[in-house]
Amino acid sequence: MARVKELTGGVGADSVLECVGMKESMFQALNCCRPGGSMGFVGVPHGVEFDGTQLFYAQKNMLGGPAPVRRFLPHLIDLILKREIDPGKVFDLELPLADAAEGYRAMDERRAIKTLLRV
Repeated sequence: MARVKELTGGVGADSVLECVGMKESMFQALNCCRPGGSMGFVGVPHGVEFDGTQLFYAQKNMLGGPAPVRRFLPHLIDLILKREIDPGKVFDLELPLADAAEGYRAMDERRAIKTLLRV
């Protein structure tokens, strides 16, 4: 949050997208928004509760909806395998499937954005 504020001259971002769905990530995203800004979220939040007055006094907008991953994933994986799209800008750590726990640990510790697991 501090880095976003620094990059925006202390104001905050106009728009923020939250894609994790945990209480901490939701509050982090919301706190990165400027007053009058918007936070969008995808998927189903887990254990997240908001008091409406919190949004009201922060003067921020929040809108979310489901992420129909199962509908799009087969097509996207096919495009990746055909090398028609390159997910390399997202996946910055590649590990064997057996090291999945390390991949999650690296993302949690911010050593990786997303981990690509190979069989």
